[in-house]
Order: sequence, then C-alpha cells, then structure tokens
Amino acid sequence: MEIKISDDFDLKKIVDSGQCFRPKEIKAGLFRFIVGENILHISKRDEQIFEIDCSAQDWENVWKNYFDLGTKYADIRRDIRNFSAGKPYEKILYDATEYGKGIRILRQAPFETLISFIISQRKNIPSIRSSVEKICERFGQRVGNVYLFPRVEEMADATIDDLTGLGLAYRKDYVKEAVEKVSSGAIDFKELETFSDKDLTEELKIINGVGDKIANCVALFAYHRVDRVPVDVWIRRAIDEDFNGENIFSKFGKNAGILQQYIFYHKRNKK
Repeated sequence: MEIKISDDFDLKKIVDSGQCFRPKEIKAGLFRFIVGENILHISKRDEQIFEIDCSAQDWENVWKNYFDLGTKYADIRRDIRNFSAGKPYEKILYDATEYGKGIRILRQAPFETLISFIISQRKNIPSIRSSVEKICERFGQRVGNVYLFPRVEEMADATIDDLTGLGLAYRKDYVKEAVEKVSSGAIDFKELETFSDKDLTEELKIINGVGDKIANCVALFAYHRVDRVPVDVWIRRAIDEDFNGENIFSKFGKNAGILQQYIFYHKRNKK
C-alpha cells in the first residue's frame, strides 16, 4: 500500500537519530520499525510517496501516531530559524535544522524506552542496539524472524544470571531494579501520563541508575514531552562549544526537545 507524507520525513535520519535502537535499514532503502506487536516495513517510492506493508487501519491507528505525523516539523524548523535570527548561533541552528531535516520524535513504548536508555549509559549506539536485540532474543516473543521487545511480565522473574551475557555489564543491576519497580507497580506507566513533566522525571529517578538524562529521554521519547531536553555529552559540548555556555533550550521553550534532537544529530554526525 502507498501513503503520502507531505511533511519532513527521512527514514534513515530517524533510524540514525539516536532516539531509538530497534528500527533498522534491513536493505538499501527498506526500513523496519517495531512497536509493541506491530511490525512495519516502509520504503520511499517517490517524493512524499512511501510504500508500507501494513493495513490502512494499522497505519491510521498505530503508525501515524508513532511517527508523530500530526505535528508539522517544517513549522518547528521555521520557528527555530526565527528564534535564532540575529543571534550569534544563528548559522549553527540553521545548519543543524537543515542537516537534521526529516527527523521526527517517535512516540515509543515507555518500558522499552526506559530499559533501552538505562542500557545506553556509556555505550555507543551499535553496542546499545546489540544489547537491546539480545534482550529481545532472550525474553521476547518471536514473530517470524523478529523478536519483539519483551513485556514487563516476560522479564519480571529475570535474575542477574538471566541478564548476564547481554553486554549489560554493571547496567544489569539497574535493569533488574527497573523491571522490579515496574512489575511491582512502584512505577506505573499509565499513571505517569497524568504527571507534570517535572513530576514524571522525578518519579522515574526513584529507579537506581536513572538520572536526569535518562528520565528526560523517557519523558521525551515515550511520553512526547517535547520541551524536555536530555543533556548528554553531545548536547553538553554544543552548549559549551557552540553556545558559549548558554542554555538556549530553556529560552526556546516549547519544542526544545525537538531542537535538542536536531543539534544532537548534527553535532554527533558532523564531529
């Protein structure tokens, strides 16, 4: 089935943007995305025309929300250019938004996002992807040749031994605690939807190993709190090197998390 997407939408940039670890380009131009039990293969056929292998109903009910297609990212890029006009960092933000044009903030599953970003600490993206895949293979259901990310209950009884050999190192203790807190109800993903941004991130930080950066990643990539800004090594470098120590994100305000994603992608890939 073919669909039309008229706004910014670049599959490779989305996959390589650092916000997700399971989507992948399985062969030239063909990309696979997984959310819950839904698997999508999608490729670009023409300008604004994409071929998908899911039903029209699943596209409407699952994937349009996942790709945040209700938001006009072209408008956000324009807002960023207007915000930076006349400022010392105007060219940097222009270059970042042009370079990252096509990135979208995916609406990912909270449990997968939490576990994935706990794993991400002090690891590069290929290593994170490898560990996430190993978790899926060990605990998740197999659908064809794909393993789904495990549900909380599928990991609830996981021991440290069960988590060994997945490339987690010291992070396996954090993963185990996160699973325990979610399965016990101490962390309730549904309830977190009703929390303010600050309360949401503070609640997540009751998990050992979850600090400001990981909590903000979950808020941004799972709960679509697009004013949250995870500060990792690349964003810290951008603040120090490109913005003269100024936190421009707090000044940009609404959609600061999307601005962060453009800058992160540009800074990391243009290093």
